[in-house]
Amino acid sequence: MLVAVIDGLGGGIGSQLVSQLKAVLLPGSEVIALGTNSAATEAMIRAGANRGATGENAIRVMVAQADVILGPLGIIIPDAMMGEITVAMAEAVVASPAKKLLLPVTQPHVELVGITSQPLGGLIRIAVQRLTEISKE
Repeated sequence: MLVAVIDGLGGGIGSQLVSQLKAVLLPGSEVIALGTNSAATEAMIRAGANRGATGENAIRVMVAQADVILGPLGIIIPDAMMGEITVAMAEAVVASPAKKLLLPVTQPHVELVGITSQPLGGLIRIAVQRLTEISKE
């Protein structure tokens, strides 16, 4: 299974996802870090990603190959993450046939009605648990 973790800014969410994923993924699975910037990519690689790449083209190419994509909600919203998510990145993630597990992290210009606010750590645990379920299907 090829799992792509996408993050931007400092890579804090992505690095937490990567470190927890590495503990539960089945042998032979690979985690790739896809950062919108080099700081995010480096943080995810330090957390244990098998390999990583940075930027719009890397994200566009690799999400088409991934089986599962994890990241904050902003990865499907153009101009999210302080403008780091381009239209092409968001479109590539949405168009990818991969299963998407998105954390409903607050975006200043988007409100998700009906979703209760939870601490980030809890959201990450839920996402990792869901990926564990998916990998057994």
